[in-house]
Amino acid sequence: MLLDHVQVAMPPGCEGAVRAFYGAALGLREIAKPAPLAARGGVWYAVGDQELHLGVAEDFSPAKKAHPAFRVPDAAAVAERLREAGFAARWDTSLPGCTRFFTDDPFGNRIEILSHGTDRKVENRDPLTGFPLIRSKRPITEEDARSLEDHG
Repeated sequence: MLLDHVQVAMPPGCEGAVRAFYGAALGLREIAKPAPLAARGGVWYAVGDQELHLGVAEDFSPAKKAHPAFRVPDAAAVAERLREAGFAARWDTSLPGCTRFFTDDPFGNRIEILSHGTDRKVENRDPLTGFPLIRSKRPITEEDARSLEDHG
């Protein structure tokens, strides 16, 4: 299983602010939305092999906890670029082996920017994708499945 995209909500009619923050300040590459979806508004970006979709929510409310995290070679350089564009970096040292900060997009959605140090190397990687291999320590039980049905 691979992650295809992450969607972040935005208010209607704010595509210009999206492009200023995610495109100009963060440096993400905008990609075209498929024609049947373009009329809905929003903006899509390529992020490595994945995508970030900014989707219009009529009843928009910013995500203060849930957030995308962007791994970059130099978090300090990105923080400076964001500062120059008028966005603050809130530095956090609680994750060992990482230099990271949080910021907010123009609508108040939480965004994380991080650089991994050498002590965060993952040795056990999938040979095809290069992603870390994570194995569950226990099989999914019937109770787990019922819980998923109740919340899904």
